[in-house]
Amino acid sequence: MRRRIEFAIGEYYHVFNRGVEKRNIFNNEKDYRRLLDSMIFFNTEKPSWIINNLRESGINAFPQPEEKLVDIIAYCLNSNHFHFLLKENKKNGISTFMKKICTGYAMYFNKKYDHSGILFQGRFKAVHIGSNEQLLHVSAYVNCNCEIHGFAKAETYPWSSFMEYISNDNRETTNKKIIIGQFKNGDEYSEYALRQIPEMQIKKELYLE
Repeated sequence: MRRRIEFAIGEYYHVFNRGVEKRNIFNNEKDYRRLLDSMIFFNTEKPSWIINNLRESGINAFPQPEEKLVDIIAYCLNSNHFHFLLKENKKNGISTFMKKICTGYAMYFNKKYDHSGILFQGRFKAVHIGSNEQLLHVSAYVNCNCEIHGFAKAETYPWSSFMEYISNDNRETTNKKIIIGQFKNGDEYSEYALRQIPEMQIKKELYLE
């Protein structure tokens, strides 16, 4: 089935998916870390088998910035679903990136838990970001998604990019400049993002359409 939207280089997209029948796709810290590592390792045009071979050999296989398929602007991994805010850097970058991390994680999950069948609920969903206002709004939705869905407080949740935005945490995962550069500092962004939560909790299902 062909997607209703076309990915374009330089454009931003809200990308998300969840476990089939809303089942958990993360059961413990190791599972979360596996996908976080994959978000870095597989953000390259190099074939997945090369990256896997390097990683298993203990060689640092993190891609160089110029090789990245996408910029990860924000992310949140919840127990049964995930959200990304991505910028397409190369042709088919988002599609390639998502195929690599979802296929790789599903293989890891199925082997670890002796699971068979589909892990994710079909193909990932994507919404084009059409304005800067929407970009800021979706960044807050993604960064605070754990609190919006009642899993945990956003400021202390380790499996989202929010702590990178509100502290000096400089992980290799996220490129936050386009967002944080529009605020005086992390505190101002935090106030902006947290202020959106009550309304987003009411309308949260609209973001998953």
